[in-house]
Amino acid sequence: MKESQMPRVLLHICCGPCASYPVPWLREHGYAVMGYFYNPNIHPFTEYQKRREGLQSYADQVELKVIYDELYDPQNYFQQVAFRENIRCRFCYQMRLDRAAHIARRGNFDFFTTTLLVSKYQKHDLIRRIGEDMGEKYGVPFLYHDFPGGICGNQD
Repeated sequence: MKESQMPRVLLHICCGPCASYPVPWLREHGYAVMGYFYNPNIHPFTEYQKRREGLQSYADQVELKVIYDELYDPQNYFQQVAFRENIRCRFCYQMRLDRAAHIARRGNFDFFTTTLLVSKYQKHDLIRRIGEDMGEKYGVPFLYHDFPGGICGNQD
């Protein structure tokens, strides 16, 4: 099948290692994949830069096009989670998946998903629920898949 005929999926990516399983899996299952780097919650900035550079290196190796969102505002994230640290994951997922769904709609993607689903440390049920809510909000279905073969150990 030609790539132009494949369903297009926007993959929100946390870092290069997190992308190393979903990108080939999605491609093998007939999706045309574009990456999306948006992580305003990553702190300090040096860690944010390291993850971005790691993704750039991986993307070059596998010929993955990536949208690098320049919105980096950890203060907004910290303000949202202040005194609600025990539910910080919800705010983190919400801000990243809301923006990813918005970009997916603007780009006329058929689906969107996230590499957050690679990590065993993430709350998959919550990610799925928020992803599906954002999909309804923007009219782009959230593609849920548990990527158990991934290697990401990030707890962001």
